[in-house]
Amino acid sequence: MVLKIDLKIFIFFVLFYLTHQIKLYATIMILCIIHELGHVAMGLIMGLKIEKIEIMPFGLSVSFKLNVEDFNKKIRRANLLEIKRIAIAIAGPLTNLILILIILYSNMNLKIVSNEILIYSNLLIMLFNLLPIYPLDGGRILKGIINLFTGSIQAKRYIKQISKIVVICTTMIGSIAIIYFKNIAIFFIIIYLWIIVIKQNRKVEIYDAYAKL
Repeated sequence: MVLKIDLKIFIFFVLFYLTHQIKLYATIMILCIIHELGHVAMGLIMGLKIEKIEIMPFGLSVSFKLNVEDFNKKIRRANLLEIKRIAIAIAGPLTNLILILIILYSNMNLKIVSNEILIYSNLLIMLFNLLPIYPLDGGRILKGIINLFTGSIQAKRYIKQISKIVVICTTMIGSIAIIYFKNIAIFFIIIYLWIIVIKQNRKVEIYDAYAKL
């Protein structure tokens, strides 16, 4: 198992510190880690083994070793592995939803952070990850579903275009939110989304180039 640290995490730490939101950032980071543990638990339940863990600006990123046997079990135009990927992607946001319900219907009261911040942070993480932008959970879920009906090549092309449209719409809404809430953190989240979309689109373009050879 490989452990990596994305150095951009230190940039985000400094930015949130300078904007006096370090407590919120720390809360979000802890909840993001719990979110990712939901993915890990589902992956282990599915019989997969952890290959790499990367500490990123908004939590962890975990990748699993693939079982060759799963490629041989066809499900429509995909395979069993795609079903497992969809289930693993759903597990993260589902974990945040469960945490919200626990906070709402229990007498839990942490002195360090209020229940309102916990609910707000969990809701923010859940909605952020459900955006249909690959490789966020929402993008992975949508790509997996498209893959089942069209195959992997078309799924990659469709999700590339969908991610681009969604990040443009998110930028427009986020720009209004920055002005309204006067929160610079939204700006950096939008930049982060653009970075992952551009990186992923380049991978798809390289894949298409090889496919045409």
